[in-house]
Amino acid sequence: MQFETVNPPKVSDAIVSQVEQLILEGVLKPGERLPPERELAQQLNVSRPSLREAITTLKSRGLLQSRRGGGNFVVDVIAPALTNPLIELLKNNPKAMFDVLELRHALEEVAAYFAALRATDADREILRCRFAALEEIQRGAREPQHDAIVDASFHLAIADASHNVALIHVMRGLFDLLLSNICRSLERLYTRESSYAVIHAQHQAILKGVLERDPDAARQAAHVHLSFVETTLRDIDEEATRQELSRRRLQSLPDLEANASP
Repeated sequence: MQFETVNPPKVSDAIVSQVEQLILEGVLKPGERLPPERELAQQLNVSRPSLREAITTLKSRGLLQSRRGGGNFVVDVIAPALTNPLIELLKNNPKAMFDVLELRHALEEVAAYFAALRATDADREILRCRFAALEEIQRGAREPQHDAIVDASFHLAIADASHNVALIHVMRGLFDLLLSNICRSLERLYTRESSYAVIHAQHQAILKGVLERDPDAARQAAHVHLSFVETTLRDIDEEATRQELSRRRLQSLPDLEANASP
């Protein structure tokens, strides 16, 4: 039997593989800046020429980009599929709000299910921190834009804990849309004070399912949460329609009375 020579991989190829894996796993996030060259070379225990070669390869693959002012940044590999004009169209279309909620149903129920199965101790600690931030905004003044960021960060942490790299990247690629959807939802939900306490309890139920490693409970909690948001928003819309119709009738009342006069 004749064996072939085993050639060790080039140092630059090993660096490329490691960075690709970190991007794939969501550890390196879109827009995140890599450490300076000298620092990164020390962390990796490699020469700077090898590091430069690896960075050049990663740029050619569309995973890193340089920006004005220096530094190398992780490219959002999902963003090109979700262009700003498309996101703006979805944001400004009232019906699309419910379409986004339907999409969230599909993604977040799966995310909660697998997070309960796969979350590590570190993931659970991150989720506790994200939930603590949710508790903090519950005690403060209502600020939809800020509160939406905290809310979205909790849901993204659930996705991260699923350890499904495809799901993680799709969720992060949808972040702007998710953030806009949550913000618009909160602006309207805040018109009903009771809704906020209910939503907070639902977030707590999702967290509980994940922490207790109960995938069915976590998925059901996510389903209940999003169903409540959708139903409540539809109720608010219907109430607003009734109020507008009543207002128009009231405004037309003087004209009707004038026409009815002999």
